[in-house]
Amino acid sequence: MSASSASLRRGSGWTPWLYLAPALVVLGGLLVYPIYQLGLISFLEYTQAQVSGGEPTTFKGLGNYATLFGDPQFCQVLLATVVFAAACVIATLSLGCALAVLLTRVRAVPRLALMMAALGAWATPAITGSTVWVFLFDPDFGPVNKLLGLGDYSWTYDRYSAFALVLLEVVWCSFPFVMVTVYAGIRAIPGEVLEAASLDGASQWRIWRSVTAPMLRPILVVVTIQSIIWDFKIFTQIYVMTNGGGIAGQNLVLNVYAYQKAFASSQYSLGSAIGVVMLVILLAVTLVYLRLLRRQGAEEL
Repeated sequence: MSASSASLRRGSGWTPWLYLAPALVVLGGLLVYPIYQLGLISFLEYTQAQVSGGEPTTFKGLGNYATLFGDPQFCQVLLATVVFAAACVIATLSLGCALAVLLTRVRAVPRLALMMAALGAWATPAITGSTVWVFLFDPDFGPVNKLLGLGDYSWTYDRYSAFALVLLEVVWCSFPFVMVTVYAGIRAIPGEVLEAASLDGASQWRIWRSVTAPMLRPILVVVTIQSIIWDFKIFTQIYVMTNGGGIAGQNLVLNVYAYQKAFASSQYSLGSAIGVVMLVILLAVTLVYLRLLRRQGAEEL
């Protein structure tokens, strides 16, 4: 190999990074710098007094985190957020995958109607959808209570019924993404593979578990991680449907709790610390999930 060819090959190694440079610069400005500021404020004493200049900003180290984890309410909100997000993810993935399979079984007209209805739910802004669901389940004017004969039962008064109501709304506006993505993945699977499994006597559930799901693993990874991120940092639905977190904060999740600490109480450093905790949890869950999937794929090979 000549010296000029070797030099050209070494230079071409930087070519992909040159193409990615503009996007990396934008991501750095939109993600890296705000995360840096979030982490920095979480180590400071930063309240309204510091914002207005009345008191100097002081370094607290891990003091804000010690305050958070020493607060029983924070631990309760963290547990409620994890359980609620897990329920939303499981329900969204189950419904989205089931409807994606259904789309492959129905004719063109009902398939188009189902996809248009689902995309309509997906395109509805979260605050609009939340307001509509609150009206539907309103104890005085909502049609749901009248149809079910529940009288003036308030869905948002009890903690668990309020969480269940929000869960329904979250699943309603989230499952279309899973449904459309998984449906596109199923359509990309060669028909001969599914037909061969059917001829071998496999049931529909066995075909999904042993053939379809393994071939859809990359797509399922994407929709699962997206669902975890979206549902863990939910804000609008809880804030609108439970009027800021429910009675005495019984329906608080971490995002709403951080909002209350940062803006309602002007404890910006505590709100930032909650944001850092959320970021660490999401990164840890995503990395563990990817590692488990990689290990499972290696065992199958």
